[in-house]
Amino acid sequence: QTISIAKAGITTVLNSRTSVLAAANPPSGRYDDLKTAQDNIDLQTTILSRFDLIFIVKDIRMYSQDKIIASHIIKVHASAGATLGENRASKEENWLKRYIQYCRTQCYPRLSESASTMLQNNYVKIRQDMRQQANETGEAAAIPITVRQLEAIVRLSEALAKMKLSHVATEENVQEAIRLFTVSTMDAARSGIHQQVNLTPEIAQAETQIKRRIGIGN
Repeated sequence: QTISIAKAGITTVLNSRTSVLAAANPPSGRYDDLKTAQDNIDLQTTILSRFDLIFIVKDIRMYSQDKIIASHIIKVHASAGATLGENRASKEENWLKRYIQYCRTQCYPRLSESASTMLQNNYVKIRQDMRQQANETGEAAAIPITVRQLEAIVRLSEALAKMKLSHVATEENVQEAIRLFTVSTMDAARSGIHQQVNLTPEIAQAETQIKRRIGIGN
């Protein structure tokens, strides 16, 4: 399959066999915790289901965190001149790049029988939890859990085994892959307010006025 990209006046079509890393802003420009994940993400489920991991990154206003980020940005700009003057790293220093290339070409792990059973049970449980959540809220999840997500966890498990040059993906690799999937895609699917609240016309009008006067996140 292919994926079309239009950015800065350039329109092109890329082969989707490559890895795709995408970033997007919410429709309002800032993530609104008072809205559901579906309203904040506002992308078709057919697109979201194609990504292995989906992370929601919020710009939380914290003094300590803002200070660390500002300090890092300043150091990056301050050391820009010194970095340009340095020579490119030698092949001996690019050990990580060479190690990744070696893993890709020499190691092709597959799931063990016990790991496959664990993965199957966890996938069924995740599907049941999402079905129960949909029944309770009356809304479908923003990110559907389908066979594509199962394949994503399989890819993650095999990639974790490949990093260790193992030819077998074990239960430990499956557990870590499920953990990564849980803290990313599953948290994104559950984010926002899911409870259905019946608002009277007066309360709905008051809510509209409050939203006009108070910025998102305040």
